[in-house]
Amino acid sequence: MNTREDQLKAFNRLLDIMDDLREKCPWDRKQTFETLRPLTIEETYELGDAILDNDLEEIKKELGDVLLHLVFYSKIGSEKEAFDIADVANEICEKLISRHPHVYGDVEVENEEEVAKNWEKLKIKEGRISILEGVPKSLPALVKAWRIQEKVSGVGFDWEDSEQVFEKVEEELGEFKQEIKDQNQDKTEAEFGDLLFSLINYARFINVNPENALERTNKKFIQRFQYIEQQVKAERKDLKEMSLSEMNDYWIAAKKQQDE
Repeated sequence: MNTREDQLKAFNRLLDIMDDLREKCPWDRKQTFETLRPLTIEETYELGDAILDNDLEEIKKELGDVLLHLVFYSKIGSEKEAFDIADVANEICEKLISRHPHVYGDVEVENEEEVAKNWEKLKIKEGRISILEGVPKSLPALVKAWRIQEKVSGVGFDWEDSEQVFEKVEEELGEFKQEIKDQNQDKTEAEFGDLLFSLINYARFINVNPENALERTNKKFIQRFQYIEQQVKAERKDLKEMSLSEMNDYWIAAKKQQDE
């Protein structure tokens, strides 16, 4: 692995390249915080995909793309005379030191749960009116629900055990089924949201990340369906003209092939 000196040299090289691009490249000169934002979101999701695939080479590449964006934003900040990369780094350093009194102070903790609770208490002391202020408004709803539940749990607003949470899931499922039966579309949607929220909460209690779990299922479904498409094409058939029963036979074959 690279030495700390090599790491710093590589980072300094990236800063130099960023300076060159901002000065000499028409596309890079044109970028702003606002134009970079959607690209940053895309790069973050690509990094997430690589992590779920456990593709270390791809993780390395995607981390580079994300790092470039961090440097890019800092460069724009320096041009506005607002902040530069040193300010960004020092800001997070100070935050980490402040939020880890069990490492840089005399606070003692027994486990990671106590660390998380102290983290939320420290945020309140820093001036946040609500612990939920730290949950980005633009997060996807599933991830936002997970983070909301983590946040409130950090200050003790939580169920005592997973059995209680599962009972809540069953309760919400019953209410959801009733609204479907009553054919009330608005209340059906509301109860479906409550059911999802309780399922996400239950996932937290059994140490399952719901976003990762759902994405694994998405990937599994895509692989199986694309297997069906490949087999149908190889046999010169038309998927649109096949019956559901015929497609299900291919689906079963796809499951067996995926499990091998």
